[in-house]
Amino acid sequence: MNTIQIIGMGSGKLHDLTLKAFNALNEGIPNYSRTDRHPIINEIKDNNIEIHTFDEYFEKYDTFEEIYNNITIKIIELSEKYGKINYCTAGSPFYSDIVTKKLIDEYKDKINIIIIDGMSFLDKCIKLCGASDYKSIKILDSLEVDEFSFDVNSINIITQVYDEEVASQLKIKLMETYSDDFMVQIIDVLDETVKKIPLYELDQEKKYGFSTYFCINSIEKSKKTVYNINNLLQIMKILRGPEGCHWDKKQTHKSLRQHVIEEAYEVVDAIDNEDIDNLVEELGDLLLQVIFHSQIGSEEGYLNFNDIVTRVCNKMYSRHPHVFGNEKANTLDEALNSWEKAKQKEKNTNTYTENLKNVSKSLSPLSRSYKIQKRAANVGFDWPNETGALNKIKEELFEFIEEYKNMDFNKMENEFGDLLFAMVNFSRFMNINPDVALNKTINKFINRFEFIEKNSTKDLKEMTLQEMDELWEKSKIPYGI
Repeated sequence: MNTIQIIGMGSGKLHDLTLKAFNALNEGIPNYSRTDRHPIINEIKDNNIEIHTFDEYFEKYDTFEEIYNNITIKIIELSEKYGKINYCTAGSPFYSDIVTKKLIDEYKDKINIIIIDGMSFLDKCIKLCGASDYKSIKILDSLEVDEFSFDVNSINIITQVYDEEVASQLKIKLMETYSDDFMVQIIDVLDETVKKIPLYELDQEKKYGFSTYFCINSIEKSKKTVYNINNLLQIMKILRGPEGCHWDKKQTHKSLRQHVIEEAYEVVDAIDNEDIDNLVEELGDLLLQVIFHSQIGSEEGYLNFNDIVTRVCNKMYSRHPHVFGNEKANTLDEALNSWEKAKQKEKNTNTYTENLKNVSKSLSPLSRSYKIQKRAANVGFDWPNETGALNKIKEELFEFIEEYKNMDFNKMENEFGDLLFAMVNFSRFMNINPDVALNKTINKFINRFEFIEKNSTKDLKEMTLQEMDELWEKSKIPYGI
């Protein structure tokens, strides 16, 4: 079996190299290094040790993925040619060297891999950043990080910021979490330099390379401008704790039911009003309800926030086989059908009727009607187009009027329900949410009523219906209705 000896060249000069690494370099087998940009390379050459590098690959290929794939393939070829070679990497092979990772993950059963460790850039970076509290450190790869990676409660160290383009991409992602003027440390591990600059200037620096690391310190509680979900979980735990709030401690799942409904409708109001600031606030209030219920469950031992997140993530994976699986969905209808099939399989629904019965009874009657009709339509029980649904409204209206004339309350109630059900069915064809539409009308009614009250010269109770109706008609003008 061929052998690749992976040597960590450390983060300093030749005298910082381990004796074992130095002896391996003098073993008389071919030496290869990922790059000659490590200053130790020249010192190695000055000691009459021949070493070849892969720097031309960084010019030859467009992406880092291509670069490292091809370096890995070449190293395998060289090991087959010579039987045993040394592959040298900056710092420690165990940290951030993608080639080492690929060799171990993909070739460990085909090639004998020996690792001779060196001091990592990461260890040196942590020492240079000068943080006083190392309780929580998060290490992030500059090539794999996204806007969800950062933890405001931890020190975030981003490894190997290769160039200005990588720095610019990191800046955009960091700005999703941190303020534009948040201070970031730029640390060059080889030069042992530390520079502090505001986040918005990250892409203006000119000197970046494989030895450049970013350090973003955690935000102190006393200076907190940004929080994450862990902070919210902690706040709720305190509120429900021995020294917390008496009201919060008394709440149960049942006592909070109405608050969940109210917060959901306030989110809808913010959307309808196109008020982004209010939407942020109301979404936060709705999220708080989720946290509240998760804390209650955690105290009693039958659920916690991680259970909730895990369940919904599993659901998203299982219900999107056209995204995370092998199914294909090229249109919106195909995607919805894929979702429904996965949902029925997940819920182990055996009959179509059972699928209708599974629609939550806690929904408003309008929303419940909408969902039930939609599920019935999925198996073909539906009008061919909206004309049939519209004619059904007319039919139900006439039947209701007939029972009204007869003053048969029970039949009138039944026909009124049929009329509402038919109107919801038509709203489904028009993609109108009946709850949202009715809430808009309610708000419109309140606004017009307010207009009457503000513009009346006397108390409303003293006005005639005709006087009120005149002001009502005037109220339509400002709204263009």
